[in-house]
Amino acid sequence: ETTEMTNREEAEMQMSELDLLSSMFPSEEEFTVTDQLAVAELKHYAENESAEVPSSKVQFILNVKPEVSNASLVEFSMVCALPFKYPTVLPEITVRSSLLSRAQQIHLNSDLKTYLMQNCSGEPCMLSAREWVKDHAAAYIDKELSSSSVTTSNAVQSEDTTFTRLWIYSHHIYNKQKRKNVIDWAKELSLSGFCMPGKPGVVCVEGLQSSCEEFWSRVRRLTWKRILIRHREDVSLEGGGHAEIQKQRKFPPLEEKCFDAHGARGNHMDLGQLYRFLEEKGCADIFQMYFGVEGH
Repeated sequence: ETTEMTNREEAEMQMSELDLLSSMFPSEEEFTVTDQLAVAELKHYAENESAEVPSSKVQFILNVKPEVSNASLVEFSMVCALPFKYPTVLPEITVRSSLLSRAQQIHLNSDLKTYLMQNCSGEPCMLSAREWVKDHAAAYIDKELSSSSVTTSNAVQSEDTTFTRLWIYSHHIYNKQKRKNVIDWAKELSLSGFCMPGKPGVVCVEGLQSSCEEFWSRVRRLTWKRILIRHREDVSLEGGGHAEIQKQRKFPPLEEKCFDAHGARGNHMDLGQLYRFLEEKGCADIFQMYFGVEGH
């Protein structure tokens, strides 16, 4: 019963944070909920013992104008989604601005993520995230000017000079055909990583950005109770040669990892083993993104 309670508490905290945001930022220009249905489901869930768990995440946009003398015209959009377990797990936020190059945007979002991981465990943190963006985002426009001067014609080719690692979360992965698809497609697309079947299901794929995007577009078209990218890492490859790609890989060609939790519910994976596996690969921080708690 206790988990139900915390899910409801989380739902209530999300509702009160949304109320706070709409009272602080009444104008649509500053705060817009992009998925009203999700909010209605969340509210219903928070208020009714028997309600179904909401099927989609609450999503909204916070627009921020930084307080910088010369940046009066710059606006940053924080595109936000609250995972069901938020604030136990971190919010998903992508900051965008027309003045940011792709590299600057990746840099900015990665730094924001680090800030959230260090400062926001278990507490509502949309306001502190917004403050951080307000204080820091403008500085990224001037960073790495070399990368922003890349002309558009090169940008198309540069797709393949980015190494990407996707951390995918699924409510569960039992179906044999899906598990076969995951392995076959990763092989076809030269992706390394691992798939942990069971409940929850975890898939990590890494390789060329275009291959990762193709993998994700195929996987998400299958029917899932719930599947999403929990986290993504993008690294610019110098030159983009095969050796450079191999150097970035943390995993062997994709294989299934079964961390069996021995006992009555054999389909529930042993998360302690998953944590140790990720730790060995230098990815321990990812565990927290998935499960919102420190490992060990």
